[in-house]
Amino acid sequence: MELNRYHYFIAGVIVLLIGVQLRMVESFVLNEDTTRYLMEQSGDPTHQVVKKTAEMFPAAGPLPRKTIVPPQWIGWASISLGSVLILHSLAMPKPAG
Repeated sequence: MELNRYHYFIAGVIVLLIGVQLRMVESFVLNEDTTRYLMEQSGDPTHQVVKKTAEMFPAAGPLPRKTIVPPQWIGWASISLGSVLILHSLAMPKPAG
């Protein structure tokens, strides 16, 4: 499948909007299930302690959640890339048909 100007345009819009969202939001807080999955996959040694504590004291409350703070540059980079893709799509010839 060959990419035409419409594919580049929609990819640019999506990347641009992701960049705007990354600039508007200061941090993302993951839910308990996602935090638990990341702890299991990364081999974090505190995962075993948290898991055993949750098993022994189920009424202790919710498990700690992971907070992700994206760096400032990634939002600007996404906005720039999205803008370049949009401008590139406008410079391409229209597809035949």
